[in-house]
Amino acid sequence: MRYHQNQMQKLVNTTPQLKKELNEIKQSMSLENDYALKALYHAAIKDGGKFQQAYQALDVEFKKQS
Repeated sequence: MRYHQNQMQKLVNTTPQLKKELNEIKQSMSLENDYALKALYHAAIKDGGKFQQAYQALDVEFKKQS
């Protein structure tokens, strides 16, 4: 499973909890959106994170479109 910015943004836009966490990361660490998205990916998705299955479902959809 690899990080894809468009895929991560789509997941954040459809998940209110992730949107809230993204805003918290951006404020607390003073990060730009792109870097905050990647930090959120590593915190909430990668290696068995809470939203890994949702991300993987988008990954399948993403691969079908390519």
